[in-house]
Amino acid sequence: MRLPLSWLAEWVDIPWDAAELARRLTAAGFEVEGSEPDGDDVVLTLKTYANRGDSMSVLGVAREVAALTGGKVRVPAAPAVAVDAALTAAAKVETPQAAPRLLVRRIAGLANRGATPPWVQERLRRAGLRSISPVVDVTNYVLLELGQPMHAYDACRLRGALAVRLARAGEILSLLDERRIALAADELVIADESGPIGLAGIMGGQGTAIAADVTDVLLEVAFFAPDAIAGRARRHNISTDASQRFERGVDPEGQSRAMERATALLLRLCGGTAGPVLEITARAELPARAPVVLRRQRLASLVGAQIADARIGHCLTGLGMQVGSHPLGWEVRPPSWRFDIAIEADLIEEVLRLVGFDAVPEQPRRLPQRFAAHSESRLDERALLDALTARGYHEVISYAFVDPALQGRLFPQQEPIRLANPIAADLAVMRVSLWPGLLKAARENLARQQQRVRLVERAAVFLPEAGRIHEVPRIAGIVIGARAPEQWAASRDAVDFFDLKGDVTALLQLAGAGVEFEWRTGGPACLHPGRAATVYRGGAAVGWLGELHPSMATELALEAPCLLFELDISTAMAAPLPQLQAVSRYPQVRRDLSITVPLETPLSAIFSRVTVAAGSRLRELVAFDVYQGPGIEPTRKSIAFGLIFQDNNTTLTDADADALMASVAADLGAHLDARIR
Repeated sequence: MRLPLSWLAEWVDIPWDAAELARRLTAAGFEVEGSEPDGDDVVLTLKTYANRGDSMSVLGVAREVAALTGGKVRVPAAPAVAVDAALTAAAKVETPQAAPRLLVRRIAGLANRGATPPWVQERLRRAGLRSISPVVDVTNYVLLELGQPMHAYDACRLRGALAVRLARAGEILSLLDERRIALAADELVIADESGPIGLAGIMGGQGTAIAADVTDVLLEVAFFAPDAIAGRARRHNISTDASQRFERGVDPEGQSRAMERATALLLRLCGGTAGPVLEITARAELPARAPVVLRRQRLASLVGAQIADARIGHCLTGLGMQVGSHPLGWEVRPPSWRFDIAIEADLIEEVLRLVGFDAVPEQPRRLPQRFAAHSESRLDERALLDALTARGYHEVISYAFVDPALQGRLFPQQEPIRLANPIAADLAVMRVSLWPGLLKAARENLARQQQRVRLVERAAVFLPEAGRIHEVPRIAGIVIGARAPEQWAASRDAVDFFDLKGDVTALLQLAGAGVEFEWRTGGPACLHPGRAATVYRGGAAVGWLGELHPSMATELALEAPCLLFELDISTAMAAPLPQLQAVSRYPQVRRDLSITVPLETPLSAIFSRVTVAAGSRLRELVAFDVYQGPGIEPTRKSIAFGLIFQDNNTTLTDADADALMASVAADLGAHLDARIR
């Protein structure tokens, strides 16, 4: 917001020069982005935060200066104007919860063809607005001065009573900037009998725009609930001074003041006759400012300094608050224009910023160290990231909201959680997987000539279930490029499914030696059907991995194979409590076994049967060869694996090992149609 100091000086005494005023406002929590001379004036550029819509006006900043100096705000007198009872206005509000207060007034006999007086034009220019016509300039002037948006309609072009209502299906509105927009059912509009004539709180329509020859206008001033306006302007790629203020919240008690100020200025600049004000108020729907208790002890604890009671009361009173006594301190009722005061911490912030942060002495504090309880069955998530970092991965942190188009292509069956007010169109839904963020990050790396990409992210995904939102912690990774970094002793072979499986296996081993996982073919539809797997633990799916489907890779312009994995941390990585086991003093015995099995037999099924058949003496089982080709039936595959046996109480003989191998071979033949090679 651009603020001419000459304008501010009409409202409040300023005992400092521009530089000192900027410093004082900065110390009080404002962000002064610039200060520049403009003729005989100085213009400050202030950045307004989302919770301080009350400061987006000359009046709002004047209140702050008055609180800093202990002075008073000088509100310009708005004498009552002569009213012609015949100039009545008709209006109705169909949605009082969205528009609790509406004021309308008709003014006839205006002369809008002349130029706006130079003093008004100059103030508007210094504040960043251009002069358009006397009527429009007055509405902009009041907006900047009081922070209350208002709109003027050509009364001769209105059809019937003015109505505030929600848009209806299929309605189209032509805006002042000549754009035609399709209205949604949750958008508040100003309408007459012909249909919508303005997007409430955002922009008026072409049909009732103020032209140079207008002589009869209808002034509309309203309080719109912030929730009824927030996000609607951004939906249509619009940003107006009115929408910025209504989204943050305007003073619900300031509409009458703005109407009288605008009327007085219009009659002064354009002549004419004013009619009576029609006010429609749903008092029960107006925001109520509940009292907030400020505890003396809590204030001293958080601020770290003792502040005199009189000074605290002076600070709060200077901000327009009603301060009463309370057994623990003060009971404070915020003024109507302060939407941001709701809890005790808000009051403490107000006191501290007015007293000054430099008034708090710096002193070391002794605080006890409290360590959170950590169960041995819960794996430290840092260990997961460390394990993958050691394997060449780099950790990334991405947005929790993602592109709905990309996520919809990856997981078409999963209904996402849509944001009511997204910061951008491509960040409009909450993620149901970490893959959209990883794919975006990988593409950014590839676009910057990083040919070997290995990224990992540990974060939560958001899954809707039975009307509730579940945050599920997951770890996911993406791999693109060569298997190993470029060097003279290593080949440049591209990474494949089994490389990724090795990385995931290394992660799963952190859950403990006694935890068993099962690998089954198949996974989400976005993965290659022949190069994907689902990881199971205890019969429940706990993760997925595989190569991105070729059609998806083509859409994303990924030339090299792209492999992804994702694991549910809470279920996949739950570690059983460690159990002490004696180390056997007797030697191990190894036997190798080569079998053929049907092609569809998974390795996990073979390992499961071998473990059952070999019993407690089996210490380790490793597959070291898989073969298909000449010498093997086309419908079968050959697998060779080594079995390592050991007993804790005796030395195993060859006969013992042979008996165990015979048992394993018989079990595999009976259950998996295995044949010894």
